[in-house]
Amino acid sequence: MDLSVIKVGGSIAKKPEKLRALCKKISELSKTHPLVVVPGGGEFADTVRRLDQRFFLSDEAAHQMAVLGMDQYGLLLTDLTSSAADVRGIKETQSVLAEGLLPVFLPSQLMFCEDPLENSWEVTSDSIALYLAIKLGAQRLLLVTDVDGVYTQDPKVHAEAELIKKLTPRELVGMHRHTSVDVMLPKMLLKQPLDCFVINGFFPQRIESVLDGYPSVYTLIGMPL
Repeated sequence: MDLSVIKVGGSIAKKPEKLRALCKKISELSKTHPLVVVPGGGEFADTVRRLDQRFFLSDEAAHQMAVLGMDQYGLLLTDLTSSAADVRGIKETQSVLAEGLLPVFLPSQLMFCEDPLENSWEVTSDSIALYLAIKLGAQRLLLVTDVDGVYTQDPKVHAEAELIKKLTPRELVGMHRHTSVDVMLPKMLLKQPLDCFVINGFFPQRIESVLDGYPSVYTLIGMPL
């Protein structure tokens, strides 16, 4: 099965009409492409960050609270997406796919049970989505966010920033700075390669282009041919 995992970033929720349009498009695409949605943390995880700054939480507590924030955003995505069903495990995901529905994976149950990733702010929903994509045997991971991809500089600060069309996980690690993906993701890709697309969710047709194999605007994080 040519499965794709789509992580819907919480930043999209800042523009409700854009999130609704994105959810509608993903629902449509799920009828012709096997898809699993993984929620970002968004405002729910941001609340945990603020509490962490105020109370100096333990790494474990902050991590678990942020993962629970992904669950909350996932329930929102399920509510906004027709033919979607929230799931909490691998077998349940496979059963929902077999029924022709769109699984929205709420990760807390699996992540708390297996605890496979470092408990720190270097691990966000990006790395968790990659972990789930690998567990599910997906062929690609789409990280849907509010920018076009990975840039040479922060495009929200530097107008001259250039979009990087393709780079390897090692090159991304070597950038040594904050980008539109978390710090742990490229390190994980070095160990378990998987094509990873960073794509702007404000333009849902770009997701369709990736799934259908057509050129579009995105950054591909992948191993060299």
